[in-house]
Amino acid sequence: MTLNLDMVGKSLGPAYSSWRSTDTILYALSVGAGAGDIAFTTENSHGISQKVLPTFSVVGGGPNSMDIWDQLGSFDHSQLLHLEQSIQLFHDIPSAADVETTALVAGIYDRITGASIELKFTTKEVQSEKILFETVSTLFIRGEGSFGGLRGPRVKAIAEPERDPESVITYETLPTQALLYRLNGDHNPLHSDPEFARAAGFDRPILHGLCTFGFAGRALLDACCEMETDRFGSMSARFVAPVFPGDLLTTTIWDTEDGAVFVVENQAGVTVLDRGRFTFREV
Repeated sequence: MTLNLDMVGKSLGPAYSSWRSTDTILYALSVGAGAGDIAFTTENSHGISQKVLPTFSVVGGGPNSMDIWDQLGSFDHSQLLHLEQSIQLFHDIPSAADVETTALVAGIYDRITGASIELKFTTKEVQSEKILFETVSTLFIRGEGSFGGLRGPRVKAIAEPERDPESVITYETLPTQALLYRLNGDHNPLHSDPEFARAAGFDRPILHGLCTFGFAGRALLDACCEMETDRFGSMSARFVAPVFPGDLLTTTIWDTEDGAVFVVENQAGVTVLDRGRFTFREV
C-alpha cells in the first residue's frame, strides 16, 4: 500500500454541495442538542429563527464534501484515525446553502509508525461568494510510516492554567450516538461495524472523533458565547483517546483574553481531547 506523495501542495476541487434546514437540524441532534436547544433543532418554533451550530462546518465542507481518498493513495482504511481538527468561521452558517469547497493537501508526514496527512478546506457560499468557514483536518494512517519523508511540524502544547476553570460542562452521549452521527455522511464502518472495529483494534465501534468535537463545540458555545453563534470564531483540538457511544463527556474550560483553552474527559477521567483552543470571532 502506497501514499501518493505527489499530492502534497496540490489543490482539489472545487466541489459543489448543498445543505438544507433538515441537514443542520440532524447535525445538531447528532451532537447531543435536544429539546432545550430548539433554535438549533427546529425550523418552525414560534418567535425563534433557526440557528446552525458552528461545528457543522466539519460536515458542511470537509473530506466528505469531495472524493479525496483515492487520490491520496492506497491504504487500509481500518487504520485511518482522526488526529487533529480545527475550524474557523467568518460568518454565521446559513440553515440552508449551496456551497463551493476547495481543498489543499498541505502535507504528508512520516511519523515512523504511521503517516499523517494535513488537509485544508475552504467553503464559500455560491450565491453571495462569501467565505463561510475554513477547516483543517489532520489524519493518521497506522502502518504507513517509515517512507523517508519529512517528520512534520512540532505542535506546541497548550498548558492548562494553574487555577480553577471558569466552566465545567458534562453531556451524556447515547448508545446510538455513532449510528445517528454517521447520517451526516461519515459512513466509516469503524463507527458501526463490530467486525471492522475489531480489525482496527477496538472491542466495539467507537464514536466519531468529530462527534466528540461537536459536543465540545456545544459546550464552548454555551460557556463562552451564551449560545450566540456570531461570537464563535475558531476552535481546535487533538484527539488522544477513543470515545465509545454512551460515554460521558466533560468539557473543562479556562477563559483567556481572546477566548478559552479546554480539555474533554470521559467518565473515567481519561482525556479524550486535548490542546483545545477557542477564540472569539473578530468583528
